[in-house]
Amino acid sequence: MHVLVTGGAGYIGSMLVPALLDRGWRVTVLDSFGAGDAVVELVARASAAQLVVFPTTNSGYGAAGGDIACTEDTPQRPISLYGRTKVDAEAAVLASGGNLSFRLATVFGMAPRMRLDLLVNDFVWRAVHDRALVLFEARFRRNFIHVRDVVKAMLHGIDNAAAMRGRAYNVGLSDANLSKAQLCERIARQVPGFVWMEAAVGRDPDQRDYIVSSARLEATGWSAEHGLDRGIAELIKGFGMLGRARFANV
Repeated sequence: MHVLVTGGAGYIGSMLVPALLDRGWRVTVLDSFGAGDAVVELVARASAAQLVVFPTTNSGYGAAGGDIACTEDTPQRPISLYGRTKVDAEAAVLASGGNLSFRLATVFGMAPRMRLDLLVNDFVWRAVHDRALVLFEARFRRNFIHVRDVVKAMLHGIDNAAAMRGRAYNVGLSDANLSKAQLCERIARQVPGFVWMEAAVGRDPDQRDYIVSSARLEATGWSAEHGLDRGIAELIKGFGMLGRARFANV
């Protein structure tokens, strides 16, 4: 099999490409080393026989709030330009009926091309190096997923494309729908002396607040292998080796 990986030098791509090579597949990487490139033209150029597996974000659920988990049938109401462009790109990917979209929870974990502008990675980095954190919108909830489990989901989609084509799938940890404050509590269990406080003034420009169900993907036989606590331990060890260097999409 020949696989084209766009963004193959990025955070997820740097984990996905070795996994594809381990299967003995031929892999071509296309990466502009930028951010925000559109996927519409790529989908338009793909033949009907080719499978497009699109990793997008669950940011489209916006500020759903409440205690009812968002499913793939929940209306998407993105509240940022980033979210709107991702929702539009997904619509283009799924329009043919023969492709797959994975709506990723906030990804965490170590990777060759590291990112610290993701919530768990950022909070653990600050806990390790600063031992303190100021929270905005501490009650707002997110869902999380380890980068290795993202790769597992993408391989699962390729392997089961005949049965899974034409649909979107949430990819997240079923037991990790947590508020920012709850995430800090989990980190504090492993970082002695880490403290946090909620800001008395100001607001987070990112107003997303939702919980997510990944039951549709789990029903196909996929399951996550890397829990949040294990990932936090991995990040603590990794950041101890990396020092205070900063990594992000720029």
